[in-house]
Amino acid sequence: MSSYESFTDTQLISHLQNGDQGAFTEVYRRFWDKVFSVAYHRLANQAEAEEVVQEVFLSLWKRRSNLQIRYSLHTYLSAATKYQVINKQSRGYFNAEKRNSLEDIPEQGIDTTELWFSERELRQELDKHINELPVKCRLIFKMSREGYKSNTAIAEELDISEKTVEAHITRALKILKDKLGAGLPLILYLLSK
Repeated sequence: MSSYESFTDTQLISHLQNGDQGAFTEVYRRFWDKVFSVAYHRLANQAEAEEVVQEVFLSLWKRRSNLQIRYSLHTYLSAATKYQVINKQSRGYFNAEKRNSLEDIPEQGIDTTELWFSERELRQELDKHINELPVKCRLIFKMSREGYKSNTAIAEELDISEKTVEAHITRALKILKDKLGAGLPLILYLLSK
């Protein structure tokens, strides 16, 4: 029996934040089956569920030094799993041939109460990255997404072409996808909140 088995979740988090690989291994041992269960329940595909498990724990390790867990480790990992599933589904959606509309994206679990805190954190991170966009790009993006103005209205107001407006919005979305490591549907979902 390793000494980590007697650790509470809080002790494990503390050790994990300090880069303790043994604590990470114990977190993995303690929670992998729960993470897998959540992923499998939503994806109904063993290989994809295993991939989500790896992504969740890889992300946990990468973010260990600035990890802020407000509730339990179990709740945090469940929420992280659900977001990984949403991302996987959104990537699959855009890779599929039928690209009808955003309403077709599976919304399993998006509005559950246990996700509200992660959603808020993601939204704060998204807002931070929006504010870091180049000035003109940020202005046009905010006019479009927050001011609900059409590309035509923005073009007229700023005395630029609609193509320029489209280019700035496309650039902004690409930057946000790269910074957040999230699929477009998740970003659009967060922007709608």
